[in-house]
Amino acid sequence: MEDNSKASIVKKLQAVKQENGKSYSELAEETGLTNVYVAQLLKRQAQLKPQTAPKLRAALPELTDDLLEEMMRHPLRSYDPHLIQDPTVYRLNEAVMHFGESIKEIINEDFGDGMSYMLCHSIFTAYCLKRGY
Repeated sequence: MEDNSKASIVKKLQAVKQENGKSYSELAEETGLTNVYVAQLLKRQAQLKPQTAPKLRAALPELTDDLLEEMMRHPLRSYDPHLIQDPTVYRLNEAVMHFGESIKEIINEDFGDGMSYMLCHSIFTAYCLKRGY
């Protein structure tokens, strides 16, 4: 029986990326996506949209139909609780904790009460594009 757990799928996706030798930024440029979104796709933290699949397959021809189909399913967003111990992630978390209340208030003023995944993605994408990432 084949292991179709999230960890197994992510391992396969990361192997395809490694085999291809392209960075997330190179994949983003080829697909017209952001590097963070490409990373999220290959970590199964975001859902691949059908119209985006051909672009990703062109950039990563080693992606199988089964992997692409799996990437189009709704992801089970999760994280390793030990991830906070990584210095980069710890500092990002610290920045969110320090600026989070102000950022939330600005989001509420500009976009209303509540925040969706798309809003977070849009704000982060705008931030990255403004800085040339």
